[in-house]
Amino acid sequence: MTETFELEEDMLRGEITRRGSRRVLIQLPEGLKGEGLRLARVVEEAGALPIISADPCYGACDIAIDEARRLNADLIVHYGHSELILDVDIPTIYIEARSKVQIDGAIEDSLRHLEEWGRIGLATTVQHIHRLDEARRMLNKAGKTVVVGDAGRMRYPGQVIGCEYSNALTIKDEVEAFLFLGGGRFHALGLALTTMKPVVVADPFEGRAYPIGEDEVQKVIRQRWINIAQAREAGAFGILVGMKIGQTNLNSALRLKRYLRECGKDAVLLALREINAEALREFPSIEAFVNTGCPRVSTDDLSTFEKPVLNVNEALVMLGRMRWEDLLEGRWFER
Repeated sequence: MTETFELEEDMLRGEITRRGSRRVLIQLPEGLKGEGLRLARVVEEAGALPIISADPCYGACDIAIDEARRLNADLIVHYGHSELILDVDIPTIYIEARSKVQIDGAIEDSLRHLEEWGRIGLATTVQHIHRLDEARRMLNKAGKTVVVGDAGRMRYPGQVIGCEYSNALTIKDEVEAFLFLGGGRFHALGLALTTMKPVVVADPFEGRAYPIGEDEVQKVIRQRWINIAQAREAGAFGILVGMKIGQTNLNSALRLKRYLRECGKDAVLLALREINAEALREFPSIEAFVNTGCPRVSTDDLSTFEKPVLNVNEALVMLGRMRWEDLLEGRWFER
């Protein structure tokens, strides 16, 4: 792990010293929690008390403000994501944890999957953003025309996060396929659903490339449509309001409650930090749910839910206020 990501210990020490911090709350995504003890030592060496958040951390929208207040922390150190503009009243520093892993093997392997296309869109997460130019050069050398979307709402050109693919959308009509540079299928599947273009994953951690299959994308789309159809039959809805600081969308929740009531449906707001099947199971009289928090929950945890859980735009389709075609044109994860 120590050779995989740049944890910027010197910068961490310097920030603690410069700010005179005395109690530091460290947030780590799942793949970096194993570095918690080492980072705690760094904080102690800088003269502060380290406290590691053991809760899941889903992204830059998930800043542990409430926990920091209760613990009287005067600094939050948030690893693994780039900064989002959030209204936080506790000093927070973001350490992006850039990957040290070489990408050449994965990019070279991707060429066999990209053979039939000449114009390629390139996207990645913040861990590999510093490798984007290298990936572009390798693809150019292989005869590909590479297009990278402007930063848009993100910090960097070409950057995507789990619920935000706007820079890929801006270039989707200019390219025939996308290459996603990064590990796992999560971001790549979101990219495929948003752009409806072929997506190939170049995974530096595995040193190989593989496509996101059309059948995988269509399976998600079919299941989402089934959920919308089932929700239409429901009479009582729970509207989920996420309590994480970057996921609270009360205005949308109130608007949806009004729309549902206008259609003769019963609706109640449910506030919760963790949206999961166990929490929803406690409300047996509610027949369907609309999630106004993280829009990926409804898609990626689908098999765990026993009742339909729609995101905001799917609910608008169900209510006849948005066309199904709008989702297929890149509005799956908007809130």
